[in-house]
Amino acid sequence: MTDRPQPHSSLGLLLRLVHQHWSQAVDTALEEAGFTNIRPPHANVFTFVPPEGIQVSELTKLAQVRKQTMAQAVAELEALGYVERRPDPNDRRGKLVFLTERGAAVRPTAMATGRNVEAHWAELTSPEDLDTLKRLLSRLLTQLQAEYDAEPAPPAAPEATPATKTGPDTDPES
Repeated sequence: MTDRPQPHSSLGLLLRLVHQHWSQAVDTALEEAGFTNIRPPHANVFTFVPPEGIQVSELTKLAQVRKQTMAQAVAELEALGYVERRPDPNDRRGKLVFLTERGAAVRPTAMATGRNVEAHWAELTSPEDLDTLKRLLSRLLTQLQAEYDAEPAPPAAPEATPATKTGPDTDPES
């Protein structure tokens, strides 16, 4: 019997395992750069916060996670000094999430690591194979997003209508 892992045929498992390699490389680089308290769920925040800020509800949609999950990640990053919340000038009740200077410093490290991982994977396979993989995944993601965007919204609750008067003194035929 050999210690080698068996080849995987499930696309979902392959994607997850490859993503784990990617995530481990980014996590290691962030720790080495002094960002020791960033956890994987925080990536959803760093990835999608634009310079003009964004509401948690919008982050939730972009990252396709539950609102509770995103709210927790934002709260943790706020406590760690990576993000701050400010009033939304377009929504009196809303708050926008912004990266702080410390939070903005995370992106260059993560992006450089991503480029290094891609270069390494291109060495392990070939630049052409990696380009093909990226192109196919991008096309699939575009199609999945189009399906998601085309899905009808859940039906609204039926409006309450006044009860129709019936009884011995009414004529249902009139």
